[in-house]
Amino acid sequence: MALNPDLKIDEASLITSTLIKKHKAASGETVDAVELKARAGQLALVLDLAHQAFARQEPAGQIVERLAGRLHELRRDAAPALWQELIPIAQQHRVAAYLKQDPFTRWSFEKPRGYSGDATLLDIYYKHPSANEIVASSSELGREIFAYTSEAASSVAGRERREILARTVDETAARAENAEVLAIACGHLREAELSKALAEKRLKRWVGLDQDPMSVGTVNRDLAGTVVEAVDGSVRGLLRRAYPLGTFDLVYASGLYDYLPLPVGARLLQRAMELVKPDGEFLFANFSDEITTDGYMETFMDWPLILRSASDMWDIINAAVDKNHVDAEVFYGSNRNIVYGKIRRR
Repeated sequence: MALNPDLKIDEASLITSTLIKKHKAASGETVDAVELKARAGQLALVLDLAHQAFARQEPAGQIVERLAGRLHELRRDAAPALWQELIPIAQQHRVAAYLKQDPFTRWSFEKPRGYSGDATLLDIYYKHPSANEIVASSSELGREIFAYTSEAASSVAGRERREILARTVDETAARAENAEVLAIACGHLREAELSKALAEKRLKRWVGLDQDPMSVGTVNRDLAGTVVEAVDGSVRGLLRRAYPLGTFDLVYASGLYDYLPLPVGARLLQRAMELVKPDGEFLFANFSDEITTDGYMETFMDWPLILRSASDMWDIINAAVDKNHVDAEVFYGSNRNIVYGKIRRR
């Protein structure tokens, strides 16, 4: 499968933010000026109400929950191209000064490491000890908002994803002696801290591939003395077969597909299956189109994602593999905010 020439893979951030926006408004529709004015008015009312509630010092969690729900409804009802026009209006509203006191929202919006969804952002919603100082240094209001954002269904699903990854590694070690594992876009590989197989030394090697040298350094520092090794590598390099990785009993990509349009995702799946041993598996995850925090994430967190349904996951699988040679399944996490695809090579 050839890559669409319009899909520009960026070495630094994997996929450019411009590409994500282009994907979300891919229909080529024009924005009706009258409808835009009406929707902008609706948005202004929603944001003004939230700002007034903060000024009255109402419970922060309730304010953000209401706001996130209303943004979700507005995003759902607006055409994709129109919604893209509304995002900067929200980001420039004065209510943002309250919301950015939340360490989760602020880190995502400011992107200290240069791209969305970095490993430290995941540590924040994992409530990992490494992020304690970031949370503790926030204002009292920021910590109140964080008490909500960190327990929103999408954050809960993200923590469950970490558990699912660790469990999948352990299951691999149970069926394959001296199991070998590859994590694509591994981040800080926090699932390794939950793996019984790693703790019990039942893995031969666990390779983490990531384009962010800070993440690679963190993994190699925190997991020194284990069979884990993180190496520098991008999606582009992986697709070009630039790395002599060998083959693995398990290959997975846990947070990467949220940024990959279908042609790139399908091609990456094809490449990943080349790295999977017979009877080995490839697991990939994607935030689902059932999340209700999408409007908040895309506005105040400036965190654009390509959300997918189970059908969308099957589209990626069907475009990439011959199901006569693999066993495949698609399943949701417990609250359906993340959807998973798993392919086993026969």
